[in-house]
Amino acid sequence: MSREGDAADAEGGPTTPAVIRQAPGYLARRLHQAYTAAWARRVDPVLTGPQYAVLVTVEAHPKLDQGSLAHTVALDRSTMADVCRRLEDRGLIERTQAPADGRRKLLGLTDDGRAALGRLRVRVTALEDELMAEHASLADLLGHLDALSRRWETVATGPTA
Repeated sequence: MSREGDAADAEGGPTTPAVIRQAPGYLARRLHQAYTAAWARRVDPVLTGPQYAVLVTVEAHPKLDQGSLAHTVALDRSTMADVCRRLEDRGLIERTQAPADGRRKLLGLTDDGRAALGRLRVRVTALEDELMAEHASLADLLGHLDALSRRWETVATGPTA
């Protein structure tokens, strides 16, 4: 993984301009790239963060429908359908039709899904602890990130230019 954003490149190459290093979107992308790479190395190279979020949420809300789940974990409906298909193909979740509406798919963990979630939780906790080790006020940081996420989602769904 490259070391983007370094003020001075160790090999004498070009540096990232300050205006870019100070851009919120650029920093958010760097965080996401680093998190995704760390996840693949430390948690699971196949199962993704969004898939983990789905497993955790399905455990917390058994028989939740796919549409509600998509909203809960901040995924669009087409991405949710793909995530659920992959998890079902791996035998981690099961989808059943809602009795009152055959178009709605209700989700539940399989025994393999519960076992996988138990193993993953340990790795996820260890990764998050390591990533956040230098932040004394983790609760404050997470509160700020949550508020920032909500603001950016509002801007993203607002009027177009």
